[in-house]
Amino acid sequence: MVVPYVRIKAMDLLNTLVDKGLRRELPTRDEALAVLATSDDELLDVVAAAGKVRRQWFGRRVKLNYLVNLKSGLCPEDCSYCSQRLGSKAEILKYTWLKPDEAKKAAAAGVAGGAKRVCLVASGRGPTDRDVDRVSQTIEAIKEQHEGVEVCACLGLLSEGQADRLRSAGADAYNHNLNTSEGTYGDITTTHTYADRVDTVQQAQAAGLSACSGLIAGMGETDADLVDVVFSLRELDPDSVPVNFLIPMEGTPLAKDWHLTPQRCLRILAMVRFVCPDVEVRLAGGREVHLRSMQPLALNLVNSIFLGDYLTSEGQSGQTDLDMITDAGFEVEGAATTTLPDHRAPAAGGCGSHEGGCAPCGDGAEAPAPDLSEVSAARTDLVAVRRRGAGTDLAPNA
Repeated sequence: MVVPYVRIKAMDLLNTLVDKGLRRELPTRDEALAVLATSDDELLDVVAAAGKVRRQWFGRRVKLNYLVNLKSGLCPEDCSYCSQRLGSKAEILKYTWLKPDEAKKAAAAGVAGGAKRVCLVASGRGPTDRDVDRVSQTIEAIKEQHEGVEVCACLGLLSEGQADRLRSAGADAYNHNLNTSEGTYGDITTTHTYADRVDTVQQAQAAGLSACSGLIAGMGETDADLVDVVFSLRELDPDSVPVNFLIPMEGTPLAKDWHLTPQRCLRILAMVRFVCPDVEVRLAGGREVHLRSMQPLALNLVNSIFLGDYLTSEGQSGQTDLDMITDAGFEVEGAATTTLPDHRAPAAGGCGSHEGGCAPCGDGAEAPAPDLSEVSAARTDLVAVRRRGAGTDLAPNA
């Protein structure tokens, strides 16, 4: 049997990437770009290769996370992808701060569904000191009821000392996504800068919080933009990297941006896993909209998902999430299990891949924009505004 040359070349690439992933060695930019350029015929090979790296560091465990939207809508920032943005006409739930007891009740639903991390999110540029007091009270209330649960705060840009106060209140982690490459950030948001976001992640790390920072794919970015932001994340070295796929919400500037197919989403997740082999890669917003029936395949690439609904949109049912994990041959990560590998413990410092830091190595040529023949048809039928859970009288989806 004669094996086509292109397939041999692709398998050589994937074998190299697996070897590097098992050693926590950073791929070159060219290698990362090549993953995004693989064909549909090579897709299962790509998934299988990245799956070897995922299993090396996380076995077949899937960590469940649960979102609680503490304050919805009316944000003064102009992030083009966000339904809560300044000037948004999206018909989302709008409410001010949940009281600690309300947030605790919402969090309890997620914990009962198997979530080991609760993510407390609030719209806005960043918290005031009074807001930090509110969130601190909420964290304390949740921890009192669920002693072992992890709590991650996501409140926007932090001011000096606020990360320390959240840590003192019991927060375990802080989320602030880079979202897209530094070179294109100004096209997405004008009311704050990419550097502002980096600074907030670094403040969280300096305070001893586990940093959570990721990206949004599907905003019209090039392959090079995707590689840029993932390499920047590798250098920033968060413990968790959420990968969101744009949910084109009616009433936002990107409502007509449908640039993703299930196959492209899987390639992006594989590339993230190869670049960030030993971190918690989380399949986040938009998975139901863009991966659809191929969501179970993505579990070979990620080791973490959100259970149930998102901030302003609805996800598939919590029970469907649990069934998907079991049917795909994976298992929900238990509360007593440490998510990250031993070498990523705080005492180890950095990612363990490079002495003195995690600066990317290698360089590559810029890639062209994605082939528009791969763009999928709009599936607005899969985009549902959240009408249950936090801020409503209806039971949450968990």
